[in-house]
Amino acid sequence: MSRSIVRQSKFRHVFGQAVKAEQGYDDIRVSKVTWDSSFCAVNPKFLAVIVESSGGGAFLVLPLSKTGRVDKNYPLVIGHSGPVLDIDWCPHDDNILASCSEDCTAMVWQIPDHALTRPLSDPVVVLEGHSKRVGIVSWHPTARNILLTAGSDNLIIIWNVGTGEPLISMDDHPDLIYSVSWNRNGSLFCTTCKDRRLRVCDPRKREVVAERLAPHEGIRPMRAIFTRDGNIFTTGFTRMSQRELGLWDPTNFEEPIALLELDTSNGVLLPYYDPDANMVYLCGKGDSSVRYFEITEEPPYVHYLNTFSSKEPQRGMGFMPKRGVDVSKCEIARLYKLLDKKCEPITMTVPRKSDLFQDDLYPDTAGPEPAMEPEEWLDGRDEDPILVSMRQGYVPPKSRELKVVKKNVLDSRPTTRRSMSTLDTNSLPLSPVFIDFL
Repeated sequence: MSRSIVRQSKFRHVFGQAVKAEQGYDDIRVSKVTWDSSFCAVNPKFLAVIVESSGGGAFLVLPLSKTGRVDKNYPLVIGHSGPVLDIDWCPHDDNILASCSEDCTAMVWQIPDHALTRPLSDPVVVLEGHSKRVGIVSWHPTARNILLTAGSDNLIIIWNVGTGEPLISMDDHPDLIYSVSWNRNGSLFCTTCKDRRLRVCDPRKREVVAERLAPHEGIRPMRAIFTRDGNIFTTGFTRMSQRELGLWDPTNFEEPIALLELDTSNGVLLPYYDPDANMVYLCGKGDSSVRYFEITEEPPYVHYLNTFSSKEPQRGMGFMPKRGVDVSKCEIARLYKLLDKKCEPITMTVPRKSDLFQDDLYPDTAGPEPAMEPEEWLDGRDEDPILVSMRQGYVPPKSRELKVVKKNVLDSRPTTRRSMSTLDTNSLPLSPVFIDFL
């Protein structure tokens, strides 16, 4: 029998498994806002979920260990005056979270290591620069304190959250921006837009360096992410409304590396990418399954591996960074599936008989240390992520204070209750008692 019939891959037998009911998170009122974001963000310390709330926007932040039923009076993060649309944990500090909202602002929060005992309403910094709702927040992968926001005003703004000031503003998109993804070293990002174009942007040159009209011919929303080798993985729809995935070389957008039709469901496919394994997990809103693929250098380049199926449809999904997985169980990924009233972790495991550390499954992965300062990145420097070994597992460090030093035009803003925490850098994060005293 020819050896070429069966493709050799250590990820061919990856299987998904939902955790036991008591290890999930119950009684969470997941947001019902009509926005195609994941509604969930997770890191090795915390789980954050955008939830329903009256009189503004809120999200729930739980320590990962606080499983089981969530008390209906559990304190929320409640600083936004409109529904929260997207949240993203900082890759360089597990206690820092960015959020954005229909109230036209983005906010950065410092979450204490212990569980919240009262609602958190004072962000470390408020980022005001969009004229319409802000739908996307995304941290720079390697530079400290660099945050990208994209709004319904078709504007992309890149901020230094250490000073609260906008560094770069780009208005190259004529319509609503669906998704933004940084490449591995943060020198470029790719976007998808309602005008059906896929763009690659160089933020420091403030220009679009490559673009492709209609990588998927359908008019429904697309998503795009950079892979570790610089290609772009996309999801979208065909002209007949079939869901489709594609792999593209941004230096040659004429023909796709791979294009694969999937099914006729109408939920937008959200891609979650593992750069260490070069695997991508596709989670459709309203689907009850997660499909996963391996990207390789041999045809057909995007290889279907398997599907994890469950009974209930998902409202959103969170994806754990590689440093948060359990290496002792050969777990290579963990997804947090949002249902109507709960969050259910799903583990993705490579079956191995040995209990020893598996070097081939866990290459050194991106660690929590930034590779450069914001000024260095702005001056044109590029650095890959600083890698850490997974051999001993990963222990999250204690909380570090985020110092915010206001300067330039933002100094002239009137002092408001919301922004007090941004003005006194010596007392961050402010305790609730200190805020009441003010």
